[in-house]
Amino acid sequence: MVLNTLAVGAAVTPTVLETYFSHYLNRKSLREKPTAHISYHEGLQLVRRFLHYASLHTVDDLQGFTAQWVPVPHWVMVEEVSIPALNITRSAELVQEQLGHRGIDKVGGKLWWQWRRDEAPPKAEWIEMRKDHQERQRTGDKGQRVMLYVHGGAYYFGSVDEHRYQMQRHARKLRARVLAPRYRLAPQFPFPCGLHDCLAAYLWLIEQQDPSTILLAGDSAGGGMVLSMLVILRDRGLPLPAGAVLISPWVDLTHSFPSVAGDGQYDYIPAHGFWHKPNMTWPPPNSRDMEAIAQSAVQKLVNVEKAALHAHERGRRKSAHEIKQEQEEEEAIRSFSVDHNPGDMHMGEKTHHPFSTEGLGKARPDNPIPGAGSELSVLLDGNLVDLHDQIQVYTTNQMLSHPLVSPVLQPSLGGLPPLLIQVGGGELLRDEQIYLAHKAANPSAYPPGEAYLDEHDPHHELVSKYEPTDVQLQVWDDLCHVAPTLSFTRPAKYMYRSVAQFGAWALAQAQKAPIDILDDDNVSVISSGTEPQNSTEEDLKDHEPDSDGRHAIATMPIVARNVATPVDAIGKAGDALPAYHDHMIRQRIDRHGAIYPLSPPNELPALQMRAADIGIIKPGPVRKWLAAKTKWDSRFAREKRAVQTQRVKEMAAGYDRFEGDEVPPPTALAGRRKKDMPREPKQRRGWGLSMWSGWGSKHDEMTLGREEKAKATRRPSVMTVDPAPSRPHAEHQLPAAARRAPSTLAAESPDSAAAHTRLATAAPALSTPPTPAPGPRVPDSDYTYLAPSSSRPHNGTVAYPFSLAAPAQPNASTTTLTSDMGADAGTDSEPGTEAAGADAAD
Repeated sequence: MVLNTLAVGAAVTPTVLETYFSHYLNRKSLREKPTAHISYHEGLQLVRRFLHYASLHTVDDLQGFTAQWVPVPHWVMVEEVSIPALNITRSAELVQEQLGHRGIDKVGGKLWWQWRRDEAPPKAEWIEMRKDHQERQRTGDKGQRVMLYVHGGAYYFGSVDEHRYQMQRHARKLRARVLAPRYRLAPQFPFPCGLHDCLAAYLWLIEQQDPSTILLAGDSAGGGMVLSMLVILRDRGLPLPAGAVLISPWVDLTHSFPSVAGDGQYDYIPAHGFWHKPNMTWPPPNSRDMEAIAQSAVQKLVNVEKAALHAHERGRRKSAHEIKQEQEEEEAIRSFSVDHNPGDMHMGEKTHHPFSTEGLGKARPDNPIPGAGSELSVLLDGNLVDLHDQIQVYTTNQMLSHPLVSPVLQPSLGGLPPLLIQVGGGELLRDEQIYLAHKAANPSAYPPGEAYLDEHDPHHELVSKYEPTDVQLQVWDDLCHVAPTLSFTRPAKYMYRSVAQFGAWALAQAQKAPIDILDDDNVSVISSGTEPQNSTEEDLKDHEPDSDGRHAIATMPIVARNVATPVDAIGKAGDALPAYHDHMIRQRIDRHGAIYPLSPPNELPALQMRAADIGIIKPGPVRKWLAAKTKWDSRFAREKRAVQTQRVKEMAAGYDRFEGDEVPPPTALAGRRKKDMPREPKQRRGWGLSMWSGWGSKHDEMTLGREEKAKATRRPSVMTVDPAPSRPHAEHQLPAAARRAPSTLAAESPDSAAAHTRLATAAPALSTPPTPAPGPRVPDSDYTYLAPSSSRPHNGTVAYPFSLAAPAQPNASTTTLTSDMGADAGTDSEPGTEAAGADAAD
């Protein structure tokens, strides 16, 4: 069973068909959920099925598949660059300084992670819209907008090629250049290899660009990597970028927050973690494996001698085949008892099975703090579970709680540039991301536990050293992990738009100068006067006001508030940000892009945890992990024994060693170097990822086509940002919270210059802001009005993200939330496609 396009297609096709039919047969149960949209529902199930199928293959198989060459669209310009040795060396010095002596000892030295296969320097790829590149070439401008984007993939799979369709959209919407590092991946290159590469890329970039022109961005593991980079830059006194975008950042590898113990109903990440078919790359040998391997090597010699003596006594010698067969059978029994029996592997000598009650009361105290002892252990159902195996692919169990691995355990996240943190309300990692945002904005209120402070900040100097960080936190109702992966869906399009809005603001803030953004209202599709043709009558009810005039909002058990009307809606590049309140913009956003106040801190489970409980291994995730391990150990027992046999042979042949006291982690390829080591595998070509990338790029291609047709009417939009970092904002007062200066086209006559320019100002909100004339009130409603020339109802300040049945031409008061200005806005897509309907936010 191989992992290629044909095999993946055969594996996921039944899921695609099943999802299609179940979507329409169970339409009612999907109401008010992102899965109410067929594109999101299909995309979520497809990724979930792919990850399950990939788990039946080796890590190398998954890495090879996700690293396939993907063709670049003709409207995108890419260029590969190599990072100079000087930056690589300086990056290594910074990582060593940040780790300190104790960190270097724990990681196994300071040389092995600088080793590179084939001695190849790290590379990065420039990604830019071809038309923007040509314009820069014509003017000789390096550009004032650059995004360094670190792709995700749990630190061990994924590639720039796989993520390019996402990066190119960020480049298009912000008119920016994107630099994407091709960093080394675990488990062959565990922590801090990838961090070393990405930091080197940033050091090279600030030699080409002023830091005020740079944004950092990353998703999932890439988001965690970006945060660790920022902390190193801050602590070492190096220039910080203008801001950073963290999309579903993975910042707690100890899985200590409540949401990780859930079942992942709305997420595609496996609730039990990532598992793979064993091979020499993963999983690594644990301490008991190493003992068994050593014993096996000795026992083989003893067995040969015994067999020869016994045969001699009987007057004959056994054949080599018979001796080998006996040895393999004995090794198989011993290997299984060591590597595949959960009782032996996880309960030590106290009990025989992780879910049994034998040995209850005899267990010694557990050790759930990574790095505090030789091995992790946790009490589960009254039994002591010793975790011998490495849990995360990225690093060893002893390093899981290191602040550069799990940034949520940093002594302080203050003193960083402005952050945008986008969180999926339905993802397993939700709580750690919500905690991260509040910790950055209020460092003194969320210090790590004393156990971690004693090691990383014993004098409590860092906790109070840095000023709070400005944070925009967005929790998107019921969305999955890194929802922009499903770039063809409506919620993802709103998320891209929000990133562009924040990015333009942060760049203007850092540069203290206007940022020119083209006004794309006539080509940017958010919604139209009609629903897509695949919507049913039941689904249309999701967009209508309730009988009491209040808009029906999606509920989320943890973060939803009973708010009658939205306070705002997702903007775009050039729109002003809402005002910060206590260094935070706290937003809950539904699948239509409507913004509601996020629940107060005392209602969020992530913020009720004691500091001492963060970074502590919990029984819930361990229970799921052990159940999956039992299943995988049974299914791949033969493969595991074969791997052990291969390891014995390689260890007997010997490996090249580093000078000094270097002890690379068990997974590190640097610790298994040998003279005849094969070269880096060549990049494969396959049409599977190409199809996925093409699907994800379709919206950008259509938008660029509309832009060309509307080129004659395009008008520049100027963003002017006041350098004041924070402004008063009554976030939870409705509808007063929406009374910031509206980021819509000016209300002057259509021919005036002001009508052709959007001026988004970050000055303090007016005490008595201009409010458009409400217009006639919608029947049977209290706060819902309808402008004379629009089908978009509004609450007197902002328009709702849906249309009433009667179509109308948009006016200046609704251009923020409508996109069908101009005759070309809805005519370039095929009927029934989401790009022409309400599911096509740009």
